[in-house]
Amino acid sequence: QVQLVESGGGLVQAGGSLRLSCEATGNIITINVMSWYRQAPGKQRELVAAHTRIGTTNYSDSVKGRFTISRDSTKNTVFLEMNSLKPEDTAVYYCAATGLTVQPQNFIPDQYWGQGTQVTVSP
Repeated sequence: QVQLVESGGGLVQAGGSLRLSCEATGNIITINVMSWYRQAPGKQRELVAAHTRIGTTNYSDSVKGRFTISRDSTKNTVFLEMNSLKPEDTAVYYCAATGLTVQPQNFIPDQYWGQGTQVTVSP
């Protein structure tokens, strides 16, 4: 069974940094896209950053230049380095994995989600 587990959230002052991690487990061979989303209270979930298996990345305009997504494909792990944090970055951050190939060689086009980790940025 595929599971995603996030870690690294917490409380930080504006201007500070946090690093989120997410590991996907469950007999996974490859993952096409690993992403980070966030959802603030009263708002829709939004894409923050995504990293494809071939190394391309994209970011929402609100985090470009401040956040960096990286990936260790050997460990099916994705990271989000968040710098120069702002109060408006406060949200629950979710990891997602899309397009998995699992043992023995089954492709699953679905998107899997982690449980979320809270990031709170104080003024």
